[in-house]
Order: sequence, then structure tokens, then C-alpha cells
Amino acid sequence: MSIATAPSLAPALKTVSAPRMTILVIDDSEDSRDLTEAALTTGGYDGVQVAASAAEAFKFLDIGGDTTGRPVPVDIILLDIVMPEIDGIEACARIRNDGRYNDVPIIMVTSLADMDSLSNAFVAGANDYITKPVNRIELMARVRAALKLKTELERRLERERELLTFVSSWGDRRATLWVDETSGLFVGEVAEAYLTAGSEADTDELVSVITVAIDRLEAVRATQGEKATRDLQSRVARAVRSVTAAIGVVAASYRNGLLVIVAPDFDAIAAERLAQTIRAAIAKLNIASSETVATDHITASTAVMSGRVQRGPARVRLLTQAINLVQRTAAEGGDRLVAMSA
Repeated sequence: MSIATAPSLAPALKTVSAPRMTILVIDDSEDSRDLTEAALTTGGYDGVQVAASAAEAFKFLDIGGDTTGRPVPVDIILLDIVMPEIDGIEACARIRNDGRYNDVPIIMVTSLADMDSLSNAFVAGANDYITKPVNRIELMARVRAALKLKTELERRLERERELLTFVSSWGDRRATLWVDETSGLFVGEVAEAYLTAGSEADTDELVSVITVAIDRLEAVRATQGEKATRDLQSRVARAVRSVTAAIGVVAASYRNGLLVIVAPDFDAIAAERLAQTIRAAIAKLNIASSETVATDHITASTAVMSGRVQRGPARVRLLTQAINLVQRTAAEGGDRLVAMSA
């Protein structure tokens, strides 16, 4: 059977249409394909394509062909594990080997008898699995979760492209001008410029600004010297980088040791969770210090300012408010998180 839009077996029920997207079902069992297609259709997903084998799927996906300039033809893939000739695990690995499909969710479909194969499927690049016979409610839940993950990845990539475009607009400036030597993060001025960069749409945008201050840093500098202080700042910055590297935020450092994280599309709750994760990463360093008041190791104060504001001065005010808030928190004893909304 050739690749085609599968005929719907669903009853003529009125359903709420899901956003238009293409879901590819790869299964050598015609009954399983039809049942899965029917479940997806009744759930509002009408862009279902089917393939009876991995080879048919490869043709539809242009695996191994000239893909220059071609868009990715699917949003999600449902892939049976047990198939003749090329099984689902090998098919998953070959699909993932094509860079266009790095972020396309692949859900394996398996019977209870071959659950041991799942570990190999995840190694090959699968994101999730469902069991046969397919339960419609479970299928819808897994598909929605996978599509939500895909949407978040696309938003992250868009933010990364936006940041790369912004940085490239700085022209011929050398990297040493916009990367802080001690922390390895952007200099604080990059965060400021990113916040003030123009937007074609004159609309409010959700953004959070997180500031991090190492408590009693000046006391460390006074007693242990500049080199020890810079080493401390570097270790803390690495901990922050380990948390923020893959989530599409802009992390920067000022010369006085203050760290700033600009988080587009993060609401107050998400930003506070990120701030707590950063605090935990710093605490996990367990850097001994005789300068702290209540503990025997380095602590950090964090502040979060969140709101829907336009790019420009309003966003910069979020930054200055977050800086003032974290400095006040550190002066009052530190080692805590404070959050406010604009």
C-alpha cells in the first residue's frame, strides 16, 4: 500500500478540530494502522499519513535523498517496533540520522511482549511509547504531550536564532568585547541591548529577568584577594551556564559579579522555578567560606521580575528593578529568592 492519506474509519461525529498538522503512522499491520488513524481522527487530527513499512516511510520522509531546501513533511511519527525487514528500532535510528528530524517527536508503538526492546528504541532516539492495542485516551495524551514538547523546542530554537541575529548585528566587534572573561557569559551590556532591541510588532511580550548575586562577595574580595574572587565568580557562572545553556535564555555577567538571566516567554512561575534551580546548582558547589553569616559555604541571593512589556525602556526597567531587588536582598542577609511582577 502506498503512502496516502488514510481513509477515516471514524464515525461521523462532530469533533473539535486540532491545529492542522501531519502525523505519520508506520505499522505493517493494516488493522493497527486503521485503528490508530481512527483514534487520531476522532481526536481532531485529520492530517494522518500511513506507511506499511519502514521503506515506504523513508520514501515519504525523503530519507537518504536530496533534501536541500525541503521542509520537514511531518510533525510527529508513530512507529511500530516489530516490523519485517527493517524493524522500528533501526527505522528510528535512520530517521534520527537525518538532521531535519532531530526535533520531530517519535512515539514507539509496542506490544507488552516486546517491552524489552524499548531501551534500544530510546537509545535510537525515541521520545515516548504506547502499548498495543492502542487506547484512544492514552494515544491522545501522548500525542499532545509530544506536540507540546515540539512546540517548546521550536520556541527555544526561535529564541536562539533571534539571539544569534542580534549578536551578528553587532558587526565586527570581537568576541572579547561581548563575552566576560571571568564568567564566560555575555557581558551585562549584551543583556541590556537584547532587552532594548526593536521589535516589528508594537505589542507587549512576556519576559522575566532573573538576577543572581553572590552573598558577601566584597568581603571575600577584601579577605581573599582578587584572584580568589574571580575563581569564585567563574565557578558560580559555570553552575549557572549548566542550568541555562539549553533553554533559550540570555545569561550575562557584570564586572561586579552580578549575573543576569533574560528569559523570554517565561511567566513568573516558570522564572521562579528556574531561579530556584540556579540557587540549588550554586548550593551544590558547596564552596567553603568563612565570610558567610549563617552557613559555612557560599550562598546566593536571587530576584525575579516578570511581566508583559514592550521591548525598549519598559524591559530595561524590569532589569533595573531586578538588580535593585537582588542587591537589597543580599544586603539584608541574602541566601533567599524574592519575586515581583511588573
